Amino acid sequence: MTHRGRIASAVALTTLTLGLTACNAGEDTSSAQDSPSASAPASSDPGSKSPSADPSDDDAAPAGGDVTAPGTKLKIGDRAVLPFKYGTDKKGTVAVTVTAIEKGAEADMAAFGSKAKGMTPYYIRMKVENIGGTDLSYASLRLRGKLEGGGPTGVILVGDLPGKCDSETAPRDFTTKGASYETCSLSATKTDPIAVASFEEGDAYSSNPVVWTS
Repeated sequence: MTHRGRIASAVALTTLTLGLTACNAGEDTSSAQDSPSASAPASSDPGSKSPSADPSDDDAAPAGGDVTAPGTKLKIGDRAVLPFKYGTDKKGTVAVTVTAIEKGAEADMAAFGSKAKGMTPYYIRMKVENIGGTDLSYASLRLRGKLEGGGPTGVILVGDLPGKCDSETAPRDFTTKGASYETCSLSATKTDPIAVASFEEGDAYSSNPVVWTS
C-alpha cells in the first residue's frame, strides 16, 4: 500500500502504534493507513467498549461518596469522580482532573502520514487518582476532544506523540487509595478549535458524558 512503508517507518522511529480515522458528521469513513494492519489498534479507540466505565458495577462504587453524574459540566481544573472498568478484571473508582487542553502544531502530526495534513493536534492533559483503592495497575483511561459546544471533531486518533502528548498507563503501584499519575489524550481537528474534554466510557456516560471546558 502507498502509506504502509511510511507508517511502518514512523512506528520504528517513535516506537508507537499509530492510527487515524477521518470522518464527516462524527462518523468514521476512512483509515489513514489504507492497510488491515493499520486498523489493529482499534480497541484503543475512545469510542470502543473496552476499556469502559461501568457505573452499574457494585464494585465500582466509590468509598464514601457518589460518582459525578452523567452530563455534568466542569471547568478545566475541576475534579470528577468516575466509575471505571478496564478489560475484564480491573474495576474501581477514579478521580480525573483535566489540567489543560493545549493546542499543538500541524507539524506534530507528521508521524500519522499524509492523511493528517491540515490537522491541528490538541493535548488533553489530566491527573488520574485511585479513589476506591482497587488494583488498577496498568489500566488506561482516555478522554475525547470535542469542539466548543460539544460537537465532534470529525477525527479519531489512536496513539500518542512522545514528548508532546504521552499517553501513560497507570503505574504498577496504582493499587491503593490516593495513588495517582498524569497522562495525556491526543485529539485533532481540521476545523474549529478543540475546547472540550469528554469522558464517554460506559453506557451511562457514552450518551451523556462528563465534560470539561475552559
